[in-house]
Amino acid sequence: MKKILCIGEALIDMICTDKGTSLKDGQNFLKKPGGAPTNVAAAIAALGGTVQMSAKVGKDPFGKHLIEVMNDFGVDTSSVIEDANHFTTFAFVSLMENGERDFYFNRGADGMLSHEDVQQINLNEIGIVHFGSATGFLPGPLQSTYKNLLLDANKKNLFVSFDPNYRQLLFGDNQPEFVTRSWEFISQCSFFKVSDEEAFLLTGKNSIDDAANVFFEKSNAVFAITLGKEGTLLGCNKQTTLIPSIEIKPVDTTGAGDAFVGAVLYQVSTLSNDQLKALDQQGWIYIFQNANKAGARTCEYMGAMEAFKHLSNSIFN
Repeated sequence: MKKILCIGEALIDMICTDKGTSLKDGQNFLKKPGGAPTNVAAAIAALGGTVQMSAKVGKDPFGKHLIEVMNDFGVDTSSVIEDANHFTTFAFVSLMENGERDFYFNRGADGMLSHEDVQQINLNEIGIVHFGSATGFLPGPLQSTYKNLLLDANKKNLFVSFDPNYRQLLFGDNQPEFVTRSWEFISQCSFFKVSDEEAFLLTGKNSIDDAANVFFEKSNAVFAITLGKEGTLLGCNKQTTLIPSIEIKPVDTTGAGDAFVGAVLYQVSTLSNDQLKALDQQGWIYIFQNANKAGARTCEYMGAMEAFKHLSNSIFN
């Protein structure tokens, strides 16, 4: 089984439980461990995979909480660094009555992960590297660390996974830079996942078929375009296949996409290099079908980390 390295933000989501209340007026908040790459790592470990997390947190109670949560899942946290000079990153979120999110991002230690920090990791022990860029494309050391690790991973012919995780509230008017940096990864990765909205943003197209064709033109990667209840579009070898969603009564969709990615990478990690090269459309369909099961299971519970406790590779049977 290949060891998987996830790199990026480990943070605390502070969710306002006063429904329809702005952050300014909110009084009650629920602390939840988060960060897309952290979620992916937890999902991989829950499924039985071997996974290491590279991130930076504050040397504070919140950073220690994040490390404890990851340890409980079985994630290797030897490369999660506690920074005494920066606080753990926070994301404050409140859902307004009109469905919009009131959001405030208080960035701290996660953005300070340097290339020197990551160079301590022995890539000879790693078979897969996953990048989830919600904060990795913001200014700061993590931005260049991402780019340098991508180069290092490709030099070693590692399987590279990428999830852009676009957040309008983070990037605002910096969409062009986000798009440019995303294409650097899409053009050099082995697998990537995007939502339908991200597919439109990245390709400039307004139909899924047109967006898929752009991805085929500019990348040799296998890709997934998630379409909500409509399913997931698999792109492989210039062919697309729609993988239907699994009918459930969702409780909370938080973390479903991260569970999907985690399930894809867990399955890839069980394959030899020769088996991976030999994967055809049908083989990837099977992997995506299982990944949809992981995403659906996650939606049946409140909160991503709580949901991941109910994941195991037995759901693939």
